Amino acid sequence: MAVLLIAEDDEDIAMVLARVFKRAGMTVLRAPDGLAALELVFQERPDLLVTDLGMPRMDGWELIEAVRADPDVGRTPIVVLSGHLRPGDPRAGTARCCAILLKPCPNDQLLATVQELLEIGPHQHGTAGSPCPAEMSVSV
Repeated sequence: MAVLLIAEDDEDIAMVLARVFKRAGMTVLRAPDGLAALELVFQERPDLLVTDLGMPRMDGWELIEAVRADPDVGRTPIVVLSGHLRPGDPRAGTARCCAILLKPCPNDQLLATVQELLEIGPHQHGTAGSPCPAEMSVSV
């Protein structure tokens, strides 16, 4: 069973996301901010991380950077699910996340993205031949 970590500061959104993923047969961990999420990434080694961008203590961009910087967890697939992404934000192209989805995102699209990344599994970013969907779409 896949273990998924949700980093989301809005309790209502986190509950809905947890329900969606649990119904899909996944084990769900939740963190109310980026710093708590980073601690859980190191402790629990989830198969995938879904993160918001606008969170207290450590935002989603900082969380992604911290995960990618660690050799033990840096290959974890990461999905950004946020309503805080501004058009033209340069961090979207350099964050080394696997997918960016904007809220509100249809549950079926979110699940399909997560399932695709779980099938790919841990992978490198910023290297030639990376199986990451984000990397493939940039290189084409």
